Amino acid sequence: MPLPIIDKAVAYITRDEKLLVFDHPGIPEAGTQVPAGTIEPGEPPDEAVLREVFEETGLAPLIMRRFLGEREFDITPFGRDETHHRYFYHLEYGGDSPDRWRHFEEQPSDGGEPVEFELYWVDMPLEAEELIAGQGDLLHMIAEVVS
Repeated sequence: MPLPIIDKAVAYITRDEKLLVFDHPGIPEAGTQVPAGTIEPGEPPDEAVLREVFEETGLAPLIMRRFLGEREFDITPFGRDETHHRYFYHLEYGGDSPDRWRHFEEQPSDGGEPVEFELYWVDMPLEAEELIAGQGDLLHMIAEVVS
């Protein structure tokens, strides 16, 4: 039986020559990630990415630089029997933010407890292998733009 396909929006957020990433405090196996999340039924991916970024980071406003492309990723090796159909976007943040901060997603899509994120800016270019579960698949498309 084929795996269910879940639509996801993925954000590469840059500021100057840095990329925003995060870790989950207390869950090192979650790995280093970029903001991303499930696209709601009927929600356009470009709106979903902005919603997810705000929920996971608290950052606004953001400038949509461009849509980078789509990729499918089998997530079963990471404990979920599903395939993610990912829409990748490059966004730019022009405001002020700390170099590192914590933020809570108060309404996670799974309906569970608030999720804590430890967000921080890293120098570009970042190696794609540093991001978990294929999230770095299209990182090369922005690396030459911001470095």
